[in-house]
Amino acid sequence: MKLPRDARFSTICLHAGQEPDPSTGAIITPIYQTSTYVQDALGRHKGYEYARTQNPTRFALEQNIAAIERGAGAFAFASGMAAIGAVATLLKAGDHVVVSDDTYGGTFRLFDKVLTRHGLTFSYVNTSDLDAVDAAITPATRLLFVETPTNPIMRLTDLEAAAALARRRGVRLAVDNTFASPSLQRPIELGADLVVHSTTKYLNGHSDSVGGVVVATRAEDLEWLKFVQNAEGAILSPFDSWLVLRGTKTLPIRMERHSANGLALAEFLEGHPKVRRVHYPGLASHPQHALARRQMRGFGGMLSFEMGSLESASRLLNSVRLVALAESLGGVESLISHPATMTHASVPAERRQALGITDGLVRVSAGIEDIEDLKADLAQALERV
Repeated sequence: MKLPRDARFSTICLHAGQEPDPSTGAIITPIYQTSTYVQDALGRHKGYEYARTQNPTRFALEQNIAAIERGAGAFAFASGMAAIGAVATLLKAGDHVVVSDDTYGGTFRLFDKVLTRHGLTFSYVNTSDLDAVDAAITPATRLLFVETPTNPIMRLTDLEAAAALARRRGVRLAVDNTFASPSLQRPIELGADLVVHSTTKYLNGHSDSVGGVVVATRAEDLEWLKFVQNAEGAILSPFDSWLVLRGTKTLPIRMERHSANGLALAEFLEGHPKVRRVHYPGLASHPQHALARRQMRGFGGMLSFEMGSLESASRLLNSVRLVALAESLGGVESLISHPATMTHASVPAERRQALGITDGLVRVSAGIEDIEDLKADLAQALERV
């Protein structure tokens, strides 16, 4: 089926990359669970030779996400970290990267503990302060890597202004768009060169798949990423590709509910006497609320809040009943976590403290349950603090 040129976002999510199976007419892309493909003759095949290199299910997903993010192409990997690692292969020894300081702990671990061994250098700055970004760029800088909203403090970067700065200084802008999802924020439309996602999160949306994707705009990046995906082989499996394709079909309506529940929980927590501070871009108290209204199409389901101490945070986390204490985010079920000992445990303690990732900080991924049930669960847990 051919999409109209002016197809809107929800229609693109449902149909981009989705062609009825030519042999049966199946409307859902099949899971092509094969390792190789029979060739018609030596040097003549149907476009597929070996499943690390090509797979129809993965290809359909890549087309789908490229269209959703308004990119020229996309490449699916075995995890979000594998996707970020693939972006790093665009660099070479001696290159320098400017990174959002309040970034996911796994990203920091890859950059600080692995890629520095290969001659790359990194400067971590508050990318909401573009003067600080500009000052951090050196003649060796080749990439500005931004997370917005950040994990877990929910700090924002002005992507349009960051893209203009990156162009002026001759560096690529890569954006980790996992927290917002393309339903709420499309960085390429604002000037980004590359977008990465952990597809594990909102794109899949059901907590039953692990994966990642890179969306690119430049021809030379597309060519290289295709080569690296095949050369390194950290591909997304056919089944996981199928699961994410199922997820993107309902992304717009899920994100509406995630955003509504996220805002309601943030407002509830901000008004609670035992909560010291709430980080959520949809609140008027958020220092970048105006930017969030301008740059995002909703505020999402991610929020964090300060309980003041590890003891208070622990008592809350151990008292929830409906909300699940677990790593990850973006699923239909609500999750709660402790960044300092879970998602950001790889970040040194003094660095966490400076960023505001205290022992009393709690992070919530608001699911799509009835909001009154979610509020009641947090209320009863807070009573035990």
